[in-house]
Amino acid sequence: MTHQPPSEQPFFSAVVVDDLGPAALQATNAGGIRKPYDRLRVIWLGRTRVPGIEAGVQLRLKGMVTQLDGLPAMFNPRYEILSRQEHL
Repeated sequence: MTHQPPSEQPFFSAVVVDDLGPAALQATNAGGIRKPYDRLRVIWLGRTRVPGIEAGVQLRLKGMVTQLDGLPAMFNPRYEILSRQEHL
């Protein structure tokens, strides 16, 4: 999670990791296209947190992908929480 100083515009940022890990580099999607990344930076502008988004949550994201600092990034995506890890 990223905190901004009060003088800056707020945003919430997270890095989402494909649960396939390094194998994702060799995996293909339904169209037969290789997945070039197993990480995605997700950024919600104007927010300091997003309810339900925390470490261990499995998500489905929908939005346009761009490059940001060499990493694919998605701004203000629609999201669906698929499951959460139970904390003991």
